Amino acid sequence: MMDSQKKIPAAFLLWRKRKVWRSFSLGLGFCLTLPGTLWAGGSQLLENLVENGGLLVTRNGAIIYAHNADSQFMPASVLKIGTALAAIHILGKDYRFTTRFYLNADQDLYIRGLADPLLVSEEVAQIVATLRGRGLSALRNIYVDDSACQLENRTDGASNSLNPYDAQNSCLAVNFNTINLIKAADGGVRSAEEQTPAIQLMRELAQGLTPGTHRINATATGNQGLRYVGELFASMFRKQGVTVSGEIMPGPVPAELKPMYEHMSGKKLPEVLTGLLKYSNNFIANQLFLAAGAKQYGWPATWDKGHRAMTAFYRNELGLLEKDILIREGSGLSRQNRLTPKAMLAVLEAFKPYAELLPFENNCLRKSGTMTGVYAYAGYFSGERGLDSFVLMLNQPRNTRDQVLERLAVIHDSRMGRKDSSGTVKK
Repeated sequence: MMDSQKKIPAAFLLWRKRKVWRSFSLGLGFCLTLPGTLWAGGSQLLENLVENGGLLVTRNGAIIYAHNADSQFMPASVLKIGTALAAIHILGKDYRFTTRFYLNADQDLYIRGLADPLLVSEEVAQIVATLRGRGLSALRNIYVDDSACQLENRTDGASNSLNPYDAQNSCLAVNFNTINLIKAADGGVRSAEEQTPAIQLMRELAQGLTPGTHRINATATGNQGLRYVGELFASMFRKQGVTVSGEIMPGPVPAELKPMYEHMSGKKLPEVLTGLLKYSNNFIANQLFLAAGAKQYGWPATWDKGHRAMTAFYRNELGLLEKDILIREGSGLSRQNRLTPKAMLAVLEAFKPYAELLPFENNCLRKSGTMTGVYAYAGYFSGERGLDSFVLMLNQPRNTRDQVLERLAVIHDSRMGRKDSSGTVKK
């Protein structure tokens, strides 16, 4: 088991040893611990800031403040901590995603994806170099096969917008199913990434965009994800001297073909999770959700299998029941997701050995969650005996999240027991 302080930023550990008192400004969101005397009237201040929300703060393993701790709320992206924890337990820390390549007698290449969330341009270039090194010099058609996922519905909560966070999941996708491009004033289009060549799909999707740099959802119009995979691989092959004379087509791998190459991702699971939590990537979260379901119940991956795997994990490993947590997908994008602050606390306590995977922001380790009418934080204050978990979930029109967190930090630092919203003194 990983030590919970092993890779936590040095500034966080130093801050634990010497308390640095500073004044604070509302809205900055600093996770500072302030003198206990500033807590006077704090309960009333919190009541003025929380119209509909749940809060929890711990110190030295005990809950010292609780508000609506057993009520369910939409968590938004703080749910990703739970998805990361489940992935560690179900897939394993050494897990690497794979992508399989097949070649028939007519020099047709088949690419079969198995839900790799980090099949990015740099990885594609390495794959092409490996295949070329194995003697591949000419191709006819490129077939792209995403049949390892059977997704009858769109990701719950996602729309058809061009926003990258709405990119659809698939067992075969490149660059998170997003395209980063630059449209010039004269209408010309080029890639915004040095590692990604300009392709025809990029030019087509740029139509209607204003001049400038855009990262867009490649699945917004007609779900061009598989075409994107094929065009990117074809361009990379040509760049490295491999001719591609035929077409790019979706199609399953013929049953009689055996893989000529199985590519293992260059990233182990902890590196995947770092990207997930740092950038709050919805696509990565739900690739993990699908892969966890396939690991438990077999391929093809489905939303139902992912839901079953996650629900079983929360129940069997953390003792959380339906009254505690309801999951529709793994990113927090769905407005049908629900969990209580106490359920989130259970996740955080189990996640402590992997706390360094969380972003270190404003002197605390935390994950934020934001949707319309949903504002959340979950993470860790620095405590005398280690990491002290905190949970903040607001489901209300006003975003008072940063002000609430500042007051929770004051409660955390107080040396005296404080009353919770029900009048109970927490020591």
